Order: sequence, then C-alpha cells, then structure tokens
Amino acid sequence: MASYTDVLRYLSSLDYPAGKDDVVRQAEREGAPPEVLQALRALPPVDYANGNEVARSAGIDAAPELSPAQRAAQAREPHTRVSQHLRRI
Repeated sequence: MASYTDVLRYLSSLDYPAGKDDVVRQAEREGAPPEVLQALRALPPVDYANGNEVARSAGIDAAPELSPAQRAAQAREPHTRVSQHLRRI
C-alpha cells in the first residue's frame, strides 16, 4: 500500500493546482512504484490544490501509527493553537 510520504515524494515538483491526469503523469515521470500509481489512478477527476489534498483524496492515512482511539482523543482535545484574535469569535 502507498504511504503518505511516498505520494508526497513523487509529487514534490508538481505545480498546483493540478488535475488528476497531471498528478498521475508527474508520478510516472518521477518513477513512482506501482502501488503509488494505482492509488493515484483511482483519484476522482478534480483539481487538487496541493499534495496533501491528493494523498487525502486517495485515502492514504497521514499517520498510520495512530490507533482509532488515539485519533478520537485528538479530535476531542480543544484546539489551543488558534491565534489569540480568533479565540473570541
């Protein structure tokens, strides 16, 4: 299975926004392995703003080392890293 870092590595020189065909062509040019190409060929045919959006759309987990319970705990934590001026909104 393709990893998040694999996808980002093979798309690092791609100019965004980019369509699905551009994403696949760039990965092919960079010599991406078959599992990365398979994940990218399954993408919906839309324009992508960046590599993170491509990886998320391909269903590739950004942090596979986290269990579902750890993810849920992170989601419940208050977002304390919000800028001060946005906290009052």
